[in-house]
Amino acid sequence: MNLRLTLDRLALLALCIGLWQGLSAAFGTYWVSSPWRATVRFFELSASGELAFQAAYTVEASIYGFLAGGIAGVLLPFALRKQPVLNAVLDPYFAGGYGIPKLALAPLFVLWFGIDLEPKVALVASIVFFVMFFSVMAGVQAVNAQLVNMARVAGASERAIARHIVWPGAVPYAFAGFRIAAPYSIGAAVVGELISSNRGLGYMIQAGATDFDTTTVFVGLAALTLIVVIVNTGVAQAERWLLRWRPRSGAGASWVQGG
Repeated sequence: MNLRLTLDRLALLALCIGLWQGLSAAFGTYWVSSPWRATVRFFELSASGELAFQAAYTVEASIYGFLAGGIAGVLLPFALRKQPVLNAVLDPYFAGGYGIPKLALAPLFVLWFGIDLEPKVALVASIVFFVMFFSVMAGVQAVNAQLVNMARVAGASERAIARHIVWPGAVPYAFAGFRIAAPYSIGAAVVGELISSNRGLGYMIQAGATDFDTTTVFVGLAALTLIVVIVNTGVAQAERWLLRWRPRSGAGASWVQGG
């Protein structure tokens, strides 16, 4: 099964590279750089340290923004669980904040925080917060109310209920949010760099496009893809480790049924 899956993925990768080569041959390397040119440039920039330098800046903004927005997005639903009236009052405001195109906030963040790392962190946090908040809130609200009531009857404290009932039930939803928010954090950092920056993969892509250097653009895109794959793999491994107590078949069934 795993071998077949690996072979299918390699076949799809080969198909994508073949399509990329076909487009390069059809339109010319000036418009669409070839896979070979991009590969050579990738290793050249890696050997010189330039690619690692630009990628580190993007990853740094993503990590700080992910932590700032993610921690608040995870903790707030647990705080609002015991405040249903406040939750109902704030709900339309959270929905409105989630619906605001975050790209429209980027110029404000640049105005407020300058062009260094801070506006990218703020942009990432503004996206990650809402993704994590609504994911974890869905998990908190999906907890079986009968289990909570039985625990209260048995004399369990609110802290014990949150730790032993609500939190384990919300963890799968939290990881679902992580899977969505992690790539978004990388993308948001790049968008911030495209708008205003002098470092990062977004800056490198923008500089390549300005110079009509599609090879550098494709190298930046390849580096971003590699980072996202590594991050998603790490999240999946952490999810399997933290949820190892769940039966595999049950986890799959609950995922299909929405938890």
